[in-house]
Amino acid sequence: MLDGYEMYDLTQPWSQDTPAWPTYDNPKVWYEKSLDTEKVNGQKIEFMNHTGTHLDGEKHFVASGRDIEQVGLDELVGDAVVADISDKVGDYDVYTSEMIEDVCDVQKGDILFIHTGYQEYAWHRENADPDRFFSKHPGPNQEFADWCKEMEINYLLLDCGSADHPMNTVIRDIRPDLASEAEDALGVDDLDEIFPPEGYQLMHNDLFPEGIIHVENAQVPEELLNERVQIGTFPWRFRGGESSVCRCVAFK
Repeated sequence: MLDGYEMYDLTQPWSQDTPAWPTYDNPKVWYEKSLDTEKVNGQKIEFMNHTGTHLDGEKHFVASGRDIEQVGLDELVGDAVVADISDKVGDYDVYTSEMIEDVCDVQKGDILFIHTGYQEYAWHRENADPDRFFSKHPGPNQEFADWCKEMEINYLLLDCGSADHPMNTVIRDIRPDLASEAEDALGVDDLDEIFPPEGYQLMHNDLFPEGIIHVENAQVPEELLNERVQIGTFPWRFRGGESSVCRCVAFK
């Protein structure tokens, strides 16, 4: 324990049951060596980087972007604020910078944790619901991305399946049933009215070139909601890595 600090784990548990992002392969874990035959346990793991709590790196969407190794610890550990907007948003809602500023004091250069409340539906929770966690969670549009750049946000953490609204991802195409449901929820005839093609996956395509990356599938305890803390994200020192599983910790 660091003197004067409490530590809080912001990371989902990880196992072969942890679901990957939709359309990605789920993880496989098996024993290549075992105590009963070789007197030693040795596991082998096969998985997509985007499984469980993970850091999306610039290289995930930008060919010339930094790999995970190039993102320094001085950037990954710093001042942060946890914004609890869970009582302002529900299925398919669009959240705004005003919602964030209504609940906490965001400073330029902060690490920002957005608590939508959808961590409640993660795979390991009592109310696990993969449709809601990955495909119905609230998300932003262009206004919010522009605000992130204006505020020079260090990086973002989300307690749901993506930093982008699910209807601004491939989910809109592979789940037309949910796209129709989202149109009704948002009161539009065409989702292009809110998420035009030129802004596709804008939290990745628009922000990664600016160095504003994010952690997806995180979680945060209630006692940290709307609090200022320090947050550290610790991925592999992954040379050439486009993204990485990681451990995220809040220090208060």
